[in-house]
Amino acid sequence: MAVYDGLFEALGLGDWCGEKTDGPMTMAELMARANGGDAAGTADAGTPLLETPFPSLDSLHESCASIPRSRDMTEGVEQGFLTIKDPLKVVLDPITQPLSWMLDASLVAFQAVPWFVMIPLLVALTWFASRKVGVSVFVGVSFLFMAFINFYDDAMSTLSIIFVCTIISVALGVPIGIAMSRSNVLQRVMIPILDMLQTLPTFVYLVPLIYLFSVTESKLYGIAIILYAVVPVIRLTDLGIRLVDKDVIEAADAFGMTKQQKLWKVEVPLALPNIMAGINQTIMMSLAMVVIASLVSAPGLGVKVLAGIRNLELGVGLVAGFCIVLLAVLLDRSTKAALARVDVSRSVK
Repeated sequence: MAVYDGLFEALGLGDWCGEKTDGPMTMAELMARANGGDAAGTADAGTPLLETPFPSLDSLHESCASIPRSRDMTEGVEQGFLTIKDPLKVVLDPITQPLSWMLDASLVAFQAVPWFVMIPLLVALTWFASRKVGVSVFVGVSFLFMAFINFYDDAMSTLSIIFVCTIISVALGVPIGIAMSRSNVLQRVMIPILDMLQTLPTFVYLVPLIYLFSVTESKLYGIAIILYAVVPVIRLTDLGIRLVDKDVIEAADAFGMTKQQKLWKVEVPLALPNIMAGINQTIMMSLAMVVIASLVSAPGLGVKVLAGIRNLELGVGLVAGFCIVLLAVLLDRSTKAALARVDVSRSVK
């Protein structure tokens, strides 16, 4: 007899429970067998009170076969996803295919440009955005260092993915953030979705995408990176516009501005520091995700880290990790310097 047999008999549910049938082992039983012990969840009615197992689905199933086990639930989720997989793929494939083209084209373009053109170009772009000599020199020295240790191509691959995914995230995130700032209902709907996207473990993003797309398709990791990185720019765009001084809005109304004029000439410029902070966070989160996405064929520095782990090559893994940190620092410093320049421009005006 199992622990909870008496409970179901007392409730008069014996007929409903029916006879126990054999089925796949639960995860707890598999773990117990792997550790050389007895199958978990098979405690009998003689189990001491203090050792009574929690009435989980697996424990209750031991006494009542009609109660599904936790493994039945996970199988149900899997079957439900597999049922909608083909219709979902028919819809998503044509929509997301341009993402694959953009990622592949960007990768080819970044790799095709010679280093003696690309590095000065990146330094010039940094100078144009930040007007900071120190930041521009840091960017040049960092890429030269990565080129000296033969990590330049991997750094360019990572940079190309971040470039595409950040542009798409901003193109999607800013309009969504503006729409959220306009509608309290939309904000209430979006916040739980954004919370879920922000707290979902990064590896979990990859699980359904592996079922939907081939690992050879660039959009597999592109979608995961965009979903993970788009959240900050949405949140901070919404917050920035909502924080615009009400007196300024009233003054704009007094001048007879239309909604579009108020948005693009008053609210967005005043919210620009918050939007730029969101873009900075989006770039950082893209970098974090592109490293994890190396597990599903994303090229770049993450592949080197993965190779270091697989082949137990400590040096390769640590140097690749240092290059990722270097890339994160130079992207962070560049965007923050550009943000500071925006703030100074606004204060001068």
